[in-house]
Amino acid sequence: MASSSSASSSSEKTSADYYFDSYSHFGIHEEMLKDDVRTKSYMRAIEQNKHLFAGKTVLDVGCGTGILSLFAARAGAARVFAVECSGIVEQCRQIVADNGYSHIIEVIRGKMEEITLPVEHVDIIISEWMGYFLLYESMLDTVLYARDKYLRPGTGLCLPDKAVLYLCAIEDGDYRSEKIDFWQSVYGFNMGCIKDIALAEPLVDVVDCRSIITNHVPVLELDVMTCTKADLAFTAEFALTFAKNDFCHAFVAYFECAFTQVHKPIVFSTSPQSKPTHWKQTVFYLQTPLTVCQGEEVRGTISCTPNDRNQRDLDITIVHGFSGKAGSSQGSQLYKLR
Repeated sequence: MASSSSASSSSEKTSADYYFDSYSHFGIHEEMLKDDVRTKSYMRAIEQNKHLFAGKTVLDVGCGTGILSLFAARAGAARVFAVECSGIVEQCRQIVADNGYSHIIEVIRGKMEEITLPVEHVDIIISEWMGYFLLYESMLDTVLYARDKYLRPGTGLCLPDKAVLYLCAIEDGDYRSEKIDFWQSVYGFNMGCIKDIALAEPLVDVVDCRSIITNHVPVLELDVMTCTKADLAFTAEFALTFAKNDFCHAFVAYFECAFTQVHKPIVFSTSPQSKPTHWKQTVFYLQTPLTVCQGEEVRGTISCTPNDRNQRDLDITIVHGFSGKAGSSQGSQLYKLR
């Protein structure tokens, strides 16, 4: 992913610098490469569409170890510019050389917004920009900058080009008791103030699909070819219908990503009902669980804005209203995805 090129001292580092530094460690790249849902989706989208890549100029935004650039070169690209800001760029250069692609792939260290490519236009932009909750630590704003500055007008492609964020609700009493209600009595002491902090921090984890108790609804749809940075802050209404009599403890968000501009569209999902990925799902626990019956609805709005102090962090507010046979509930909760 894109990284800081400055040599700031530790006392001068910003939260963005620490974000870039985190991608210098091989472990995070190992996790992403071993996520075969992610990596094989990109490989198929690129290598099964050699007719799109043959002889073309490609830009890989936030190239990491260079795996997407290597796929593009193997698919027949004439030139690939692999842009990366973290320290992993040095290993990326070595990997490119070790695999015999230095004559095609040029690895460039720096922030996309601060470098200048040696060409006016590129034919294809590839990037793995998605984060938790689709937008957390996302590089999409950087991809959009690259699109607007370098993508060839009229014929240029962004891969992937579509993403949809979904919301559903779950019963998850055991985990809530273990991780949140625990603070009410710790060896006989009330530590409930920490419970409030725990509730404000969304949980990123793999959700058991059997815990889902509602339908799934889209709350954000992005077209990477046309969306703007302003679209990344959003408010959406939702209505979820309960499939059975149960308790609702949390809302769950996940996303799907699609390559629709290729010969045979490729879609992968981070849904609880799909094979787990390193993105997992994002869980938002309610202050007070709902007692629900089959056919009843919970309605509300979900709002997401970048945090004022660090644009890669997110402030997410969920407002809900519920009225059922067993009771009613109105609530608003600010969640901080850090």
